[in-house]
Amino acid sequence: MNQTGKIMLVGIGPGHVEHMTQRAREAIAEADTVIGYVTYLRLVEDLTSGKEIIRKSMTEELDRAVAALERARTGRKVALISSGDAGVYGMAGPTYEVLFNAGWAPGLDVDVEVIPGASALNTCAALVGAPLTHDFCAVSLSDLLTPWPVIARRIDAVAASDFVIALYNPKSGRRTRQIVEAQRLLLRHRRPDTPVAIVKSAFRPRQRVELTTLEAMCDADIGMLSTVLVGNSRTFIRDGLMVTPRGYDNKYAIDSGEAHTGEQAGRSLSTGLDGWLRTLRDSDETPARLAARHGLPEDYIRAVLDTSADDATATEAA
Repeated sequence: MNQTGKIMLVGIGPGHVEHMTQRAREAIAEADTVIGYVTYLRLVEDLTSGKEIIRKSMTEELDRAVAALERARTGRKVALISSGDAGVYGMAGPTYEVLFNAGWAPGLDVDVEVIPGASALNTCAALVGAPLTHDFCAVSLSDLLTPWPVIARRIDAVAASDFVIALYNPKSGRRTRQIVEAQRLLLRHRRPDTPVAIVKSAFRPRQRVELTTLEAMCDADIGMLSTVLVGNSRTFIRDGLMVTPRGYDNKYAIDSGEAHTGEQAGRSLSTGLDGWLRTLRDSDETPARLAARHGLPEDYIRAVLDTSADDATATEAA
C-alpha cells in the first residue's frame, strides 16, 4: 500500500521567524518538498535546507497547487507556502479547487492541513496602533481574476456601511488606476480627512509606514507589497497612532468606567436591538420615514414592525 501523502498549506505571516506559529515551523521541518512564490521561499530559506524546493512566479498559483498534489500522491509531505494566512487571499482556495477538480475527497489518498498565520491586515494594524478594533472588512483591488464592477460594488457597499477597510493588492506596476477608482468610491461616503494607514512590507527589512488621509491617499507610496487601511467615521490618529474606538464611550465614562444614565454594564445598549424596537413601535412615523432615518430598507422596517406586533400579541395571549 502506498504511503499517504500530505499537503500542508502553511501561512507564514509576514515571514520573520518570530511571527510564524510553532506549527508553521514544524510543518516546514516535516516537509519533503516546499513549494511557493520565490519571494516567500526566500523568507523561510533557513528552514528549508536539504529539501526539494519548487519555485513558482506570482501568477502561477494553480501550478503550485498541481505540483503539490502530484508530489503528495507519491507519498511525499508537501509544504505549500503562503505569506500571511493561507486562507486569506492565499493558497488554500486554489489548492482545494485543484484537489476537487482532480476527484479528491477528504480521507482519500492525500491528507490536507491548513496552518493559519497572521494576515497582512493583522500585521499592518499592529504597526500603526489599533485601527481594527471595531467592525472591518477586506477587499482586494486585484482585477486579475475578479471583474472590476464586482470590486467596485463591494467597495461602495462597505464604504456606505462605515466599515474599516483593508485594501489588499492596491497597486502594481501595471495596475495603477484601481486605487484611484477605489478612492473615488470611498469619497462618496467618507470625509476627505478620514485617516488612512499605508504599510509596506510589514515586519520585513524594507518596512515602511505612512499615515495620511483619504483625500491624500493616492499621493502616497503604494505598491504591490502595500496594504491600505482606511478608517471609519470614528477612527482617529493621535501621536502617530491610528485608533478605531470600540464604542465604550457609548455606554461608559472613559475616565471612571461608570455606566451612563440609562445604560447597564453587561446589557445591550439602550439603542441596541430591544431598545431600538421599542422606539420603532412607539414612533408615529411611517415605515418609509423610519427607513430613511435609520438608513435601512423600508421592507426590513415593515417586517420588523410586523414581527414586533406579532410578538406583542403572543405575549398578551400568554
